[in-house]
Amino acid sequence: CYPKDETPGCTAQACGFRDAYSTFKDAGAEVVGISSDDADSHKSFADHHRLPFVLLADTRGEARKAFGVKKTLGILPGRTTFVLDKNGVVQHVFDSQLRPTAHVGEALDVVKRLVAA
Repeated sequence: CYPKDETPGCTAQACGFRDAYSTFKDAGAEVVGISSDDADSHKSFADHHRLPFVLLADTRGEARKAFGVKKTLGILPGRTTFVLDKNGVVQHVFDSQLRPTAHVGEALDVVKRLVAA
């Protein structure tokens, strides 16, 4: 989950996942981005930055609530990355609003460990 399309942190995070996308795919993983922006915003964001992965619109905040993504400072939508195994079980959670580009490395390290196991 990420806060908002086209903001500096979210763009850096999304482009980081874009740049590592083939590594995720080679490991058998899929990348999915989720924010409260609508589908039109996601399409524009994905087209603008050539994002090869799916962006889901969580306009009512149901996914955030289901995964327990908390707001930062009580007002900003949280930035949380989840790594699920092939059975859909959450294996890792990384939550950092201030280090958006760290999410890619965290996720990739876990994916590589899961593949090696």
